[in-house]
Amino acid sequence: MRQNSPAQVTSPTRHFAVQLSATRRGARLARLLAERQLDDWELPFEDAVQIVAELASNAVLHGRVLGRDFRLGLELRADGTLRIEVTDARGDRLPLPADPVADDLESGRGLRIVTAYADRWGVDEAPAHAKTVWAELTPDRRHQ
Repeated sequence: MRQNSPAQVTSPTRHFAVQLSATRRGARLARLLAERQLDDWELPFEDAVQIVAELASNAVLHGRVLGRDFRLGLELRADGTLRIEVTDARGDRLPLPADPVADDLESGRGLRIVTAYADRWGVDEAPAHAKTVWAELTPDRRHQ
């Protein structure tokens, strides 16, 4: 005799991706689009938007190659994990670990902010000599 088990309901993975100009305007637009998309997905977005802002800014400042854009990707997985990816054109320029920064400096805090908000982050090679810097937020972290 075959027993029927309750149907498993799983949420599909949701994706959002956009290619933006590697300019300050493009970085600002990445932040605004991420905020809008996360709001549409009904997710708290403050921490995630801070991560997007830092990674997009780094892509524009340190990953820019004349004539090439950067890409923002958001992925909401079935388990509730949010993955943020920013791909830039400079695969040869890897981010440095988040070192302490003097209080009077106006830059150098980006990866410290990403480390503070994300559960984990890293860097992967991407096609065409590019790199993808990614960060993940788990559901427990997003709801703090």
